[in-house]
Amino acid sequence: MTAVPQQHPDPGVVAPAAPGRLGVPVQAPEAQTYLNALREWVAQRRADLGEVDRAVLRLSQAEQVAITNDLTVALTFWKAVSDRLTLLETTFDGGRVGPVEAERLSTLIHGRLDSNTTEHLSLPSSGSLAVSLPEACRLLDSLTRTLQARASLAPGAAEASQRITLVRAGIERTRDQIPLVPAGAQRDAASEKLARLDRRMDDLVERARRGADVGGIIGPLEIDVATLERDLIVAAAERASAARSRVRTQQQVEELDARAAAIRALERACLEAISPAPRLAIPNVRALGPVPQAPAELAAYRDKLERVSRALDLAHETYAAGLAERDEVVGLAGAVAAMAAAARLGAEAQADVAELRARLDETLATKPLPIGRAGALAAAYQAYVDSVTRPVTRPATRPARPSAPRTQRPRP
Repeated sequence: MTAVPQQHPDPGVVAPAAPGRLGVPVQAPEAQTYLNALREWVAQRRADLGEVDRAVLRLSQAEQVAITNDLTVALTFWKAVSDRLTLLETTFDGGRVGPVEAERLSTLIHGRLDSNTTEHLSLPSSGSLAVSLPEACRLLDSLTRTLQARASLAPGAAEASQRITLVRAGIERTRDQIPLVPAGAQRDAASEKLARLDRRMDDLVERARRGADVGGIIGPLEIDVATLERDLIVAAAERASAARSRVRTQQQVEELDARAAAIRALERACLEAISPAPRLAIPNVRALGPVPQAPAELAAYRDKLERVSRALDLAHETYAAGLAERDEVVGLAGAVAAMAAAARLGAEAQADVAELRARLDETLATKPLPIGRAGALAAAYQAYVDSVTRPVTRPATRPARPSAPRTQRPRP
């Protein structure tokens, strides 16, 4: 019986180019073209990963452990891309795209995939990772090629020429990523890895030109090229995420500084208004220094900002409560005075009310206001006015029972 050759996934399928850029509305025609291509790509990638998953079951236990982690990461990225595709298709709504929908499509395509979800895309070596849809697609392409090579799903020796072409394309994409790495040790290390890949690629092409079987060496080269490309995409996404975090942190510093200035003004008003006034330390956010660049230092800096924010919240509540107590006493005095003026009081009661009112007014005129004494006088003023204006209700008296007439007994 003639063996039927196994059909392998097409390794040449790559994610479609995303239209526009963040902030630029995506019009209906280009959105439709992109969504059609992305839909096909998502289906193809799911089939590729399913084939890898089935192939992993045929490997040894040690090989399964080595490849399962990367397969899980690839499936996580595929799920995130698929979910975002669903949102894009819902927003596109069959082509009914107005100005609002066009801007929303741009945000969904070029914004972070984790911005509206509770789960973060993650890689084992770097933890949480925020990437855009195009970055996630490129990363998934790279991961899929790596997994296909490791699971021996890539086409055989007869397709070596096509695989060499794909490896060259991966090297060139990696070369384009190198200038994006900040100058220094990281860029030097990436450039050195790329140079080694170039030399291995040249050696592989020369062997193939001489007719040698390159099936045994092209697989590891595919893996190394895809790994380097993936690492550079991850590093670029982490740098972009760190830059956004620094911007947000700087904005938080400005906001906290403005709040602190307003709370200091509130503190001065409270100290001038009541006595005894609360006294709390108001932190100076500028004393923390400039926003750091390193991720670890930035995380520690954000923790300090959170403590500063809580201290400002406490100071705000305390000083606002002091002024509110003063306003409550003043308002109570005015309300009781209005109630006394509306009542018909006798001469003696009027004299007592006037005396209590005079003492309360004298206290209220004191700066800063002795809040304890003012509160006590206001309470006494209210209690007295209540007592003289409240109608007196007397308990009803029971009528006396008529006594039974006494009968005189006849004397013996």
